[in-house]
Amino acid sequence: MSLPIHPRRAFLQTMAFSAAYFTTRGLFAEELFQTPRLTEGPFYPDKLPLDKDNDLIIISDSTTPAVGEITHLTGRILDAKGDPVRDATIEIWQCDANAVYLHSRDSEPKKQQQDKHFQGFGRFTTGSTGEYRFRTIKPVPYPGRPAPHIHVKVLKGDRELITTQILMRGHEGNARDGVYSGVRDVIDRELILADWNKVPESKLGEWSASFDVVLGRTPDERPR
Repeated sequence: MSLPIHPRRAFLQTMAFSAAYFTTRGLFAEELFQTPRLTEGPFYPDKLPLDKDNDLIIISDSTTPAVGEITHLTGRILDAKGDPVRDATIEIWQCDANAVYLHSRDSEPKKQQQDKHFQGFGRFTTGSTGEYRFRTIKPVPYPGRPAPHIHVKVLKGDRELITTQILMRGHEGNARDGVYSGVRDVIDRELILADWNKVPESKLGEWSASFDVVLGRTPDERPR
């Protein structure tokens, strides 16, 4: 006999928070909780870099890496039933270690402090498993945004499926962040957080983070 679908609030009283729960099929409800949509923000690149691959640490054939703590960001793009979404393009963008975005409104006034070796934006297209991976830097706070975050957009063809953000679980800046505070539902807050963990035996002090993006049953697809 299948278990009933519990209301969101009742669910919180019966289950401990677990990132694995929210993206594992068949544990409780018939469908996974959809990843909350969050603002794109003002600094989606107004001019995309020539190098748009999934390694934001090295630009093209440069030998100089970006400043910052290397993070291996991985995850899956899933539909509401937990099935992988193939041929979806996931884009990420974030400020560099000096808190400068790859956008003329931000980078032009901060030319001296911008890290010219940080790609700032990357893309990855999923295969049959729905998995994606990026090599980037550990996000840092930005003026007006005390919560370090990575912006995420998922597309299928020329359709935008979702725009959201990944925040760091347990960071002290989250409580003072307007975007995070604006997410009123406690489950939705959990769904935009990811753990940053030290990579064992990494001589470079690297980090890993995992974040699954769950699309709704009928996503609001908008032409780009």
